[in-house]
Amino acid sequence: MGMVLGKITVATPKFEVLHSTDDYEIRQYSPSVAAEVTYDPSELKGNKDGGFTILANYIGAMGNPRNTKTEKIDMTAPVITKAEKIDMTAPVVTKESGERVTMQFILPEKYTKAEEAPKPVDERVVIKEEGERKCGVVGFSGVANEAVVKEKVDKLKKDLERDGYKVAGEFVLARYNPPWTLPPFRTNEVMIPVE
Repeated sequence: MGMVLGKITVATPKFEVLHSTDDYEIRQYSPSVAAEVTYDPSELKGNKDGGFTILANYIGAMGNPRNTKTEKIDMTAPVITKAEKIDMTAPVVTKESGERVTMQFILPEKYTKAEEAPKPVDERVVIKEEGERKCGVVGFSGVANEAVVKEKVDKLKKDLERDGYKVAGEFVLARYNPPWTLPPFRTNEVMIPVE
């Protein structure tokens, strides 16, 4: 019942809050290892979140793990989604057919180097190290549809620039709950790298 009501029961990335306002937080994230897949949603029956199943199969969330060690890997949150080559004036969560989306699972912190994680069987899954990073972050509940995310990204960028932060890359969408969580209880975040 807890997951339906938004309770987050899995590990989440470690970070330090460097600055907090009523509008956003500046967070310093520790290095991590991620499993990611980049895909064209049209290749996955138009499913913009189709990468989830590929990554879930890698860690063994949906049966036997699809990695060379057949090692089950604990699920973590959030699931990170980023669109490739986003137009700075009109960011979106995912892009329409013919464009690419990258989805990431942050692996448990016991994996400190990419080579420590089990090798994926599916060639579409890439294991990579994410270095320490500083991000402006705004949280919100509800469904993270394109219109809501665009509004959050636009406001966060304006707030960051107003306060003297330099945007240093594209946003990512972080979703912490499974799809069966009731929308008012979902935890979502938009994260923008800053200098």
